[in-house]
Amino acid sequence: MELHHLRTLFTRDLRQLCNEIDAFTNEADLWRTTGTITNSAGNLCMHICGNLRYFIGALLGGGAYVRDRNREFEARNILKAALLDEVNRTMSAVDAALAGMTSGKLKEHFPVNVLPEVTTTEHVLLHLYGHLNYHLGQVNYLRRALKA
Repeated sequence: MELHHLRTLFTRDLRQLCNEIDAFTNEADLWRTTGTITNSAGNLCMHICGNLRYFIGALLGGGAYVRDRNREFEARNILKAALLDEVNRTMSAVDAALAGMTSGKLKEHFPVNVLPEVTTTEHVLLHLYGHLNYHLGQVNYLRRALKA
């Protein structure tokens, strides 16, 4: 796998997260759920950003981000503009970290155990990309369900 492909995919899908968040015409809906859905789009957005800023931006890129996972799910009523700013900061942190890596780094062990087994940085990056898209799909679904 080539790092520039990962950079392109993360950037593309974080931009899509911005589009999804921006598509909420009523800011209060960013913090609503419906049916059996327990996480709001705002909380999912914060979770995606916290996850990527920590595992890629801080651990791989050397950034100073300190993750507060509980806050990702407990926060409420953060303005749309602030969420979009957070996604843009995440996009910059992820891109800078990946731009600063060499392809040899992909075969090294990831600095912490994200998965039950010790694995390579490449494997963890693919896992994190899947995680981003899993929650991006949830944000999209929730936005459409709240409009219905």
